[in-house]
Amino acid sequence: MSNRNRADLLAAVTVAARRQHAAYTLFNQAMAERLGLHPTDLQCVSLLGLEPEPLTTGEIAKLTGLTSGSATRLVDRLERAGLVEKGPDPHDRRKTRVTPSTRRAGELAAVWEAPGAAFASALDTFTTEELTVIERYLQRTTRVGDEQAGKLRDG
Repeated sequence: MSNRNRADLLAAVTVAARRQHAAYTLFNQAMAERLGLHPTDLQCVSLLGLEPEPLTTGEIAKLTGLTSGSATRLVDRLERAGLVEKGPDPHDRRKTRVTPSTRRAGELAAVWEAPGAAFASALDTFTTEELTVIERYLQRTTRVGDEQAGKLRDG
């Protein structure tokens, strides 16, 4: 057991989280460059893949923190790149729904294979209980990040 007190542990976690965020940001940039994309474009494709249903451009704007005009340009770029497809909204014909395309899915999977395995192996030695804590931490800090980004944009 560590002799560090709570304040030292909190400081260490904060430093580690900042380093992890910076490393993942650089990884995302390198992955985007490998695919010929802007990092925001890659993040959007990644986030779309996590959604259970296709999203409208407005929902993508909220998800990414972009203005509606920027989100429209983003979706258009992704469509031209063969990464998303647009289709009609079944409930509102004025809206368009955006979904990940299968056209480049094989390429994305191939590029992600080695890094994905490396990230997965980073979790190999954690117990189920530790993984539960890690998941809870990531969910909480994601919510805090979303809230703080909104405050920065609005204020």
